[in-house]
Amino acid sequence: MTKRTQLALATALVAALALGASGCSGTKKGSSGAGAENPAAANDGKVLGGTPVKGGTLTVLSNQDFAHLDPARNWVMPTMDFGTRLLYRTLVTFKAEPGKAGSELVPDLATDLGTPSNGGRTWTFTLKEGVKYEDGTPVKAQDIKYNVERSFAPDLTGGPDYAAQYLAGTEGYKGPLQGQHLDSVKTPDDRTIVFELKRPVAEFSATATLPTFAPVPQSQEKGTQYDARPFSSGPYKIESYDRDKKLVLVRNEHWDPGTDTVRKAYPDKFVVVMGLKGGQIDDRIIAGEGADASTVQYADMRPESAPKVLPKPEVRSRLLAESQGCTEMLHLNNSRAPFDDPKVREAMQYAVDKEAVVTAGGGPALNEIATAYLPPALSGGKQADTLKIPPAGDPAKAKELLKAAGKETLKVSLSVSTGDKGKAEAIQQGLSRAGIEVVIDTVDPGAYYDVIGDLSTTPDMTLTGWCPDYPSGSTWIPFVFDGRTIKPKGNQGNYSQFRDEEVIKRIDEINAMADAKQANQAWIDLDATLMAKSPNVPILLERKPLLVGTNIAGAFGHPVWTGTIDYATVGLKDPSKSQG
Repeated sequence: MTKRTQLALATALVAALALGASGCSGTKKGSSGAGAENPAAANDGKVLGGTPVKGGTLTVLSNQDFAHLDPARNWVMPTMDFGTRLLYRTLVTFKAEPGKAGSELVPDLATDLGTPSNGGRTWTFTLKEGVKYEDGTPVKAQDIKYNVERSFAPDLTGGPDYAAQYLAGTEGYKGPLQGQHLDSVKTPDDRTIVFELKRPVAEFSATATLPTFAPVPQSQEKGTQYDARPFSSGPYKIESYDRDKKLVLVRNEHWDPGTDTVRKAYPDKFVVVMGLKGGQIDDRIIAGEGADASTVQYADMRPESAPKVLPKPEVRSRLLAESQGCTEMLHLNNSRAPFDDPKVREAMQYAVDKEAVVTAGGGPALNEIATAYLPPALSGGKQADTLKIPPAGDPAKAKELLKAAGKETLKVSLSVSTGDKGKAEAIQQGLSRAGIEVVIDTVDPGAYYDVIGDLSTTPDMTLTGWCPDYPSGSTWIPFVFDGRTIKPKGNQGNYSQFRDEEVIKRIDEINAMADAKQANQAWIDLDATLMAKSPNVPILLERKPLLVGTNIAGAFGHPVWTGTIDYATVGLKDPSKSQG
C-alpha cells in the first residue's frame, strides 16, 4: 500500500465516528452541521485530572528540540507557552484557564495592563516589587528594555517583529550588542518602562505578552549562546540542557508566588526528553505504564494514532484536541519562477487536493478544510469562500490555467517538517493530477523554521501555518503578507516572499483605523483581495491533539497558544509515582 492508502484506512474509522466533524462555518464547537458530536472535541474547555498535588517530576516527551528558548528569538507558539510559563515572565500575560477565559489579559511583571497616553502613542508600565531572578537579584525595567533592543540584533533571528513594527525611531537599528540603544524605550527608574510608538496601538497591552517583553540583564548576554541558558525570572531554571536530547528544569527558589497570580509551579522538576519518534510517544502515553503515566507530549499526536484513541473512552478521556485557531498554508515562493507568475499561483489553488491532506492529517475529527487565509476566530466565526473550489480541487481548471501561463508541466520542491511527511505526500499526489511534479524534502522539526526562514535555502514551496498572537487581524495579515517584513535570515510569516504595493498600502490604512470594528471588517475584506492574488494556498484548520498520562492533573489546551498544554498549571495527581 502507498502511505496515503495506509492513512486513508487508518482514518476511515475516525471519519465515521466524526460523521463529518465540524464545518468551518459552524458556530457550535465540535459538531457538524447535522449536530453530530466530534469525538476529538470531547474535552474541549475542560481541565483533565483535577487539581495537581505539589511535587514530583513531570516528563515531556518530544520529537524535537525547541527552535529557540531565548526570549528575543522565541516565536513558535508551543515554545512561547513553555518559555513564558516556566522560564521567564513578561509585562503582561494571559489567564491560565481553558476556553474563552484564557484569552483574558492579566498583569505579570507589571502592576497593571499599562497606561496609554499621547493618543495611544505612549505606553507606560510599572513593575511589581519583589520580582527576582534565579540568583536573587531584582528584575529591573532596564532588563526589559535590553531584551526589546536585542530583538533587533541581526544574529538573534526568529523572534517577534512587533517592536520593529510599533516602536518609533527604529529604522536602521541593529540592537544593543555594539552599545547602541533605543530612545523610544525609556526607563526613568528601575520600575518604570515607557514605550514611544510610531502610531497609536490600542492593543499594546496584548503585544506586551510576547517573549520580547521578558527581561534579560545585559550582564547575562551571551549572543546566540543565550538560547542554551536563558536566565530565569520564572518559577523554574535550567539545571541542564543537552541539545536535541534532554532539558531539565528545577525550581527557581527566588521565584515568589506572591508576585505571580498565574503560574502554580506544581512539579518540582520538568524533564523534556527529545528526539523520540511521534508514534513511539503516542504508544507510550496511550499505555501509560510506569514513569509514562506522568508524561505529556509536546508535539501533536500522530494521525495514525487516532484510531487507537478516539474509539476508546478510557484513552480518549486523556486527549486534548483544542482548535488551534491557525491556518495551515502551502506557501509558494513568489520571488522566483514559476510562482512569480500570478496565473501559476492561481492554478495551485485549484490543483491541491485538500480532502487528501485532511485524511493525511488525521481525518475530519482533527482537521477542517481552509477556504481563506484568516482563521475563523478573526473573521466572525467562519471563513469566507470566495473562490468556491471543490474540497478535492479542480485539476482540469488547474491545467487550463497552467496552459494559459505556458507552464503545462512543472517540477517544484516542497520542504516540510518531518512530522508532516504524510501531508506532503498527499499534496504531491494531488498536484500530480495537474501535471505538477513535487520533490519533497523533510527537515528536522527543531531546524525547520531556521531553514525555511533563510532566503538562501528557501525551497519553491513550504508547508506551515500562521496563528494570531492575540485576537486581532493586525497579528495575522501584516506578518504573512507585508513585503516589508521579509528578512534574509530569520524570515517569519511571509514565507512566500510576497511583495505587493497595493496590499502594503492597504495594511497601513487599516493599521491607522481607530475603530476596531471597522478595522476588523477591513482585514476580512483584504483577505478576499489576497485570495485573488494567491500568494499561497490555505489548506487546513487544525486541532492540536495532545495525549497526557494517567497521573497527569491540571492539563488543558490553552486557547492563545494554539491548544498547547498550559505549563503554568499542569502537574501530577500523585507525585510519588513519578520518576526522574
